[in-house]
Amino acid sequence: MQSDNIQSWQHKHTFGQDAKRPGESRTLLVIALTAAMMVIEIGAGLAFGSMALLADGLHMGSHTAALTITAFAYIYTRRHATDERFSFGAGKVNALAGFTGALLLALFALMMTWESVGRMLSPVGIAFNQAIAVAVVGLVVNGLSLALLGHHHGEGDHNHHHHDHNLRAAYLHVLADALTSFLAIFALLAGKYFGLVWMDPLMGIVGAVLVARWSMGLLRTTSGVLLDRQAPAGIRDTIRNAVEQDSDAEVADLHVWSVGPGINSAILSVVTSRPHPPEHYKQLLPQHAKLVHCTVEVHERKQL
Repeated sequence: MQSDNIQSWQHKHTFGQDAKRPGESRTLLVIALTAAMMVIEIGAGLAFGSMALLADGLHMGSHTAALTITAFAYIYTRRHATDERFSFGAGKVNALAGFTGALLLALFALMMTWESVGRMLSPVGIAFNQAIAVAVVGLVVNGLSLALLGHHHGEGDHNHHHHDHNLRAAYLHVLADALTSFLAIFALLAGKYFGLVWMDPLMGIVGAVLVARWSMGLLRTTSGVLLDRQAPAGIRDTIRNAVEQDSDAEVADLHVWSVGPGINSAILSVVTSRPHPPEHYKQLLPQHAKLVHCTVEVHERKQL
């Protein structure tokens, strides 16, 4: 049975992750828009014979799946923020969602490349007017989605949203969608007015390359979080310098890693000839590093 004295030293591990993030509602709206446009573009691409339009629809499909995973991560993280089975809260669910979404993107890129190469070898007739009209609508939808997701830059708590990697990832997804829609329109116009029909499947391949590159970047970022990769050197140097400004204190060991969007945990070992309680060194840690659940070990330097 725990005494009141012990309970005063304990703390929760939610770190604000139990609060609903502003990006959640906007992400759900963008999912609805993107999914509707995905169905229209894939159907139109098959009906009108445009690989660029089909690739854009598949691209939207991959991002719909990734955005859905993002929305699930928001909800799951919030509902399990107080679950004691997670040592540092459920913040890494966001990284796991991003990693899964990146794998889906890589799969869609392969599918797009396969289909585009097939269309190059065996061209099909394209209904250019109808395909261009659908591609323009897709670009307008992407622009609306970008406006929704980009709105967070103008909100008051800028720093909080700056670290919402899910929202940032969703924004980049839709930005890539907009670029693919633009490429599809370019290819269809080139085919209609200059007879460059091969541009249509070529833009399908270009779109696949864009998806693959985005996928690789996201895989690198999220896998680093899942594997507890050290925080960037700039953050670690800031922490080290802040602690070592105190008397003759030296940081002998330092580990800083991400436990959720915009929050890090840290373990550091301090060696000094005039030791203070661990709480003293915790007070020296920089606020902008967003450190939670810090553990400080203090060792007295032996005098020779």
